[in-house]
Formats: sequence, structure tokens, C-alpha cells
Amino acid sequence: MTKLVTNRDLYEEIQVLKKDKLKMKHQVKSRWYYIFWGTATVAVVGGQIFVGTGFRRMAESLDNVLDAPIILDMGPRMHNPMFDHPMIIK
Repeated sequence: MTKLVTNRDLYEEIQVLKKDKLKMKHQVKSRWYYIFWGTATVAVVGGQIFVGTGFRRMAESLDNVLDAPIILDMGPRMHNPMFDHPMIIK
């Protein structure tokens, strides 16, 4: 013979499940978790700023080098027909 399931049986089963669910702990993080990740975040952002600033300074100095004229010192000028060429700036 099969046992009858009443509303009361279902209610009690639901109450047991709710009670078990309430007992489950959520993931609790200690304050060291937040201190660690906060410190790591500050370190990464600080490193990015440091590297970005260095890259900007390097780019500016490279621009200064490339903007400067190129001067060739060819020694004392002698009466050489090569130096009398119209394409050579005197």
C-alpha cells in the first residue's frame, strides 16, 4: 500500500530545506583579502604611471634628437674641386 503525502508533510520538508539553506555560509572574506588586492591594484596602477611617464620622456628626447640638424665636420677645407660642388653648403 502506498503512503499518502499530505500538505503537512510537504510543509515540513520545505522547512527542513530552508533551515539547511540558512545554515550555509556565504563566502566570507577577511580584511586581509581586501588589503592585499587594494595594495596590488595600487602597485599595478603606480607601475603603469611610472612606465608611461618614462615612455613619454623617451619619446620627447627622441623627437629632440630627430629635430636637431645633422652637422658633419669634414675637417679643414682645401682647394679640392669636390668642395666647390654647388650642392655642398659652404
